[in-house]
Amino acid sequence: MFQANWRASRLSAVLMAATCLSAPAFAGTLTGIVLDGSGTSGLQGAELEIQELKRRASADIDGSFRFTDVPAGRYTLRASYAGAETKTTSVNVTETGTTKVGIALSANGDEEATILVIGQQASLGSSISRQRAADGVETVLTRDAIGQFPDQNVAEALRRAPGVNILNDQGEGRFVSVRGLDPNLNAASINGSRVPAPESDVRSVALDVIPSELIESIEIKKSLTPDMDADTIGASIEINTTSAFDRKKPFVSVTAEGSYNDLTEKLSPKGSVDFATRLGEDFGVAGGISYYRRKFATDNIEAEGWKEEDGVPFFEKLEYRDYDVTRERIGASLSFDWRASDTTELYARGLYSRFEDQEYRRRLIFDLGDAEPVGGTADSAQFVSADDDGEIKVERDLKDRNEVQTIRSFALGGKTETGPWTLKYEGSYAKSGETERGSIDPVAFARDFDGSDVLGVDFDFSDYAKPGYSITQGEDIFLDPEGYEFDKLERTTLSKARDREYMVRADITRSFALAKGEFDVQFGGKARFRKKSYDLQLDVFDGHDDDLTLADFVGSQDYALAVIDPVPGKTSVRNFVGDYSGFELNTLDSQFESSVADFLVKEDIYAGYLLGRYEDTALRVIGGVRVEHTKNDIRASLVELVEEGGIRDGVVLDEDTVFVTPNAFKRSYTDLLPSVNVRYEPARDIVLRAGAFKSVVRPNISKLAPRFVVEENDDGEREGEFGNPALKPYKAWNVDLSAEWYFGKNAVVQGGFFWKRIKDFIVDREVDADEAPYNGVFNGVPFTEALIPLNGDKATVKGLEFSYQQALTFLPAPLDGFLINFNYTYTDAEGDIGDRTIPLPAASKHTFNAILGYEKGPVSIRLAGAYRSGYLDELGGSAEEDRYVRKHFQFDVSGKYRITRNLQVFAELVNGFDEPYIAYQKGPGSRRLLQYEEYSWTGKFGVKANF
Repeated sequence: MFQANWRASRLSAVLMAATCLSAPAFAGTLTGIVLDGSGTSGLQGAELEIQELKRRASADIDGSFRFTDVPAGRYTLRASYAGAETKTTSVNVTETGTTKVGIALSANGDEEATILVIGQQASLGSSISRQRAADGVETVLTRDAIGQFPDQNVAEALRRAPGVNILNDQGEGRFVSVRGLDPNLNAASINGSRVPAPESDVRSVALDVIPSELIESIEIKKSLTPDMDADTIGASIEINTTSAFDRKKPFVSVTAEGSYNDLTEKLSPKGSVDFATRLGEDFGVAGGISYYRRKFATDNIEAEGWKEEDGVPFFEKLEYRDYDVTRERIGASLSFDWRASDTTELYARGLYSRFEDQEYRRRLIFDLGDAEPVGGTADSAQFVSADDDGEIKVERDLKDRNEVQTIRSFALGGKTETGPWTLKYEGSYAKSGETERGSIDPVAFARDFDGSDVLGVDFDFSDYAKPGYSITQGEDIFLDPEGYEFDKLERTTLSKARDREYMVRADITRSFALAKGEFDVQFGGKARFRKKSYDLQLDVFDGHDDDLTLADFVGSQDYALAVIDPVPGKTSVRNFVGDYSGFELNTLDSQFESSVADFLVKEDIYAGYLLGRYEDTALRVIGGVRVEHTKNDIRASLVELVEEGGIRDGVVLDEDTVFVTPNAFKRSYTDLLPSVNVRYEPARDIVLRAGAFKSVVRPNISKLAPRFVVEENDDGEREGEFGNPALKPYKAWNVDLSAEWYFGKNAVVQGGFFWKRIKDFIVDREVDADEAPYNGVFNGVPFTEALIPLNGDKATVKGLEFSYQQALTFLPAPLDGFLINFNYTYTDAEGDIGDRTIPLPAASKHTFNAILGYEKGPVSIRLAGAYRSGYLDELGGSAEEDRYVRKHFQFDVSGKYRITRNLQVFAELVNGFDEPYIAYQKGPGSRRLLQYEEYSWTGKFGVKANF
């Protein structure tokens, strides 16, 4: 209480001082707009300075700026922007009313020339300017004036930013890692509103669902101010769609593209339309639509249950997986902007994205069960099937899955500026979802090889990433599809995840013009109402009226890592099943599988903040506090599967039985989150930054939902897997220090240090019945062993960042067309869990991105490489069982040629070095494969026209 009163008294003193030092009553308002020399686009991030008053402002998204309470008189207004010549203008401010000024900036100071607003240099200049003007540590990616973004989707574009790397899904960038940290420690928003996650179990948003054609800019904010949501430790990723006021001239862009994947040898189409226009001086509309249908393939190998016997390593199960995927994306955005009066601007913005994924997966599975090798070495194991413990089961199965994800985001808001007051207000609705209806996942055909049907198989691990096999006995029966009988079919009758959020917010700012500089007081509030649910209906069929075998459905493989024939045909089962009337439903398994996944979580967050902001031409200080109150209502079920012979309520069960008991938990907590950011320019081209803030990241829904699953055998042993509704959120203190040197028109070198102290980080742990503090009971549910998400103790993250970007325009022609972008991040992230010190999951120690570009006349070429070192993916029961992902380097190249002013052709090579994904265990001895995937390369080509 004493500290709160002390803060309040200090704030009152500052406000009184600001009032006393504010400008005299005879003052006016200076407004204006900064455009490129052609008058095409406003230059967001351009810096404006009234030199005599040491007051500074940054141009808004449309290039506009505003100074209030400017004493009457003549002043020198200085305007600067990366890639442009600095310009000074003399302005005369009157005692009352508003003085308006227009400023055009160009590359060489000639007003008839235009600043470069298309291509790589345009994106570089815009990014540097907006980064320099930012309040904290921030990276900005922008498109150029003809609507081109550097990459094909939001996730791929983010790969180029300092400290950012991408976690791929089947070779395609999807989840974003910042400073090597888990993607769940980031937050994403569209037009200022948080984006719910389509998937059922996570908070992190798969950003590949958003086409880059719909995006104006992406801001990666690594330090927070009090007016921002505090739910991030990695970064806040803010995606902005186009506005009608972004440009001063009507604009239409049309793109047609094809892509070719080497594994599928198929051509995929893509097309987009992007537009912006003003309907009169004060009203405009902007938007776009994008369509992409991509066919590609993945070759995969997975192993599990590694063991060792007499120095011979082997596994319980080895799977060869062949994926054939078709992904279809449709995205659309639409924005309306209205300048309702001289003081008020209003907007309405919407974005819709639909992502459909049709996946066929065929597998050859060796299930060794309790079989032991009959021979082998450190790099091989030999097996021969036998009766009892030597049985080998071979499965050949098919997954035919169709999944649809959608994201909708709608926002209504505006800004009113009157005198020294600014009011911003917004309401939004966002909804995401993921739906499957009727997916077959999987249909399996199996054969048990024992003493009567002998199978001999040798496994070769000399290349640990790609283990091979050879059949030494029984090859004829191994390859005979007649011998593989129908085992089971699992139908996802319905899988429905929904995540929706309503939001309202308001921000009020009062500016005080000081004798030198300016001081703002800002306060506001925000409410977010979130509801996330998941409903699963899974039907398991384990018999059919006829004697079905693989021979009834056989197809042919298109898999390069091994021989997996005979396999089911991709559509053969779908064409056969009809209404499933001939199949026998396993009621017990269907009830169990359909009950374990369902949940409903409500999360309401109420936030308020107060901040002060002081700025003059050299110094900017933003400090304050944010308060967030979180309320949860969490519902799921305890699902127990008790074997025949087990005892329930004193009664011996005469058959396997499922017991479902609904449960619910409520909780609330409040976080006080102070922050301060300092930006200091000791010289014109040097920017120093320091920031400290406290943040909070709430647990993943899947870990929070009280889904308690227990399987009990007839001996009373109970294996459990639990959600944990008592999980505490991650809480972190964060410190950022950085220095930036803007040593040329389109050039910057920056270096930084970051430090984070995280409390209550979350990991999944395998817990035995004798471990304290649970001692075999979790939330009143007894267990023998269980997997439980638990809060760890404390973790420390520290690291260094370096970035260099420059357009080498000072070189003699034709070398003056080269551009360089290189960034490197070192992250050291460790935490304690139980008696172990571990690297934080998904935390890469080293990441770097390197880009060499060339742009001269009609030619534009870019070579790009992205690297991340290996990281811990999942925690096992011991260090030897931990899952790690191997280092990854991806190389891409793109080229563009402008045929005319309005017509451009382009080509791109993605994953040119065919970099695979590899997950493994460290030992003992050598690495042991868990997952290997390769995707080959994809080539893209097309044409773009703008008008």
